[in-house]
Parts: sequence; structure tokens; C-alpha cells
Amino acid sequence: MKKTASALMLTAAVLATPALAQYAGPGVQPAATSVQAILDKPVDDQHVTLRGKIVRQVKSDEYIFSDGKAEIRVEIDQHLLPATPFDASTVVEIIGEVEKDTLQAPEIDVRSLRIVK
Repeated sequence: MKKTASALMLTAAVLATPALAQYAGPGVQPAATSVQAILDKPVDDQHVTLRGKIVRQVKSDEYIFSDGKAEIRVEIDQHLLPATPFDASTVVEIIGEVEKDTLQAPEIDVRSLRIVK
């Protein structure tokens, strides 16, 4: 009886777990793959994943990111910075969203940053 109850609870827990997949059909903006693509045609709230380097700090939470071909301003909250020190020669991967304001150049609101080894 205990095995049956345990199996039922395990099954219920697995079925109650939300799916992590996202809709990928018509109407979904493809993720930008380069800084230049974002600068040429910025789409507000578009999800992006980019690899490159943080080349300099502009303000306490604003930096300039370069993918080697173009540069864009990125906003990185302090708690997202890696514990490992890094500099302008360190390759990183950023995941975030494009922020597009009417009178300003687009920037990336970073949600995740990791050092690429």
C-alpha cells in the first residue's frame, strides 16, 4: 500500500510540474544573433543571446558590450555579475531583452551573464 501511495504522489508531482517549452510558431520574433542586427532593426522586448566582450563600464550598472563587429550599451544588475573577475578580454555570453526607447539608441537589459571558457 505504501508503494502505491508513493507512486501516486510521485506521478502527481511530475504531472503538476509546469512545462518549460515556449511557443515558437508564427508571430514570434526570432532571437537576434548580432549587435548590428539589433542596432539595424531594434524590436522592444525581443529576447537575445549574444557572445562577446564587456569592453568598458559607463555607469555603475551600464556597460558597453561588443560582439567584435559592433557595440551596444547593456544594463547589468550587480547581482548578475560573476564572482570570477573578468576584464575586456574575457568572452561572455549575455541573455536579455532589447530595450528600445523612442529618442535613445537601443540597449540590452541583461537577465543572465556567464563567462565562456
